[in-house]
Amino acid sequence: MKDRLEIVASGFGGQGVVRLGQVLGEAAVKEGLRVTMLKSHGTEMRGGYVRSQVVLSPKTIDSPMCENPDFFIALSSAAYNRFKDTVPENGVILFDPAFVEEIDEKLACSQRELPAKQLAMDHFDRPIFSNSIALGAMAKLLEGEMDKEIILESLLEIIPKFHDKNREAFQVGYDYMK
Repeated sequence: MKDRLEIVASGFGGQGVVRLGQVLGEAAVKEGLRVTMLKSHGTEMRGGYVRSQVVLSPKTIDSPMCENPDFFIALSSAAYNRFKDTVPENGVILFDPAFVEEIDEKLACSQRELPAKQLAMDHFDRPIFSNSIALGAMAKLLEGEMDKEIILESLLEIIPKFHDKNREAFQVGYDYMK
């Protein structure tokens, strides 16, 4: 693993943005990495702005802020527009087209579509599993950096319900990222 890996997820309340950061952070701790996580959100109970920032490193982390995320998971157009320019050329933006209608083709980074909401509806008839699909996709993108099975184990520990469906949703996201 490189000295510092930054992951930002942002969207709106109720999408599981904070849980996504918690799962990745927990998995990294299990792998012996150092982890910081910051979260921020609007004052609304649901539907307002939410952001989760996770920094992973084998070394001491000097700052918990993600200034140039290696991975940015965009789950709303507002989030995409706010953070797209922070992703460096070798970074990846993972976006859900159900919420990010227009992407900036001029960006130098890689942009990967993940229709997590649609996949959740197609496979489970419920959008609630979008987050587990996104975590599976991230597990694929993080191959070589983090262990897929440890990410899945952390997901199942942090989200205590619907283990079979969350496991299946995780695999759907993993397989989608070919």
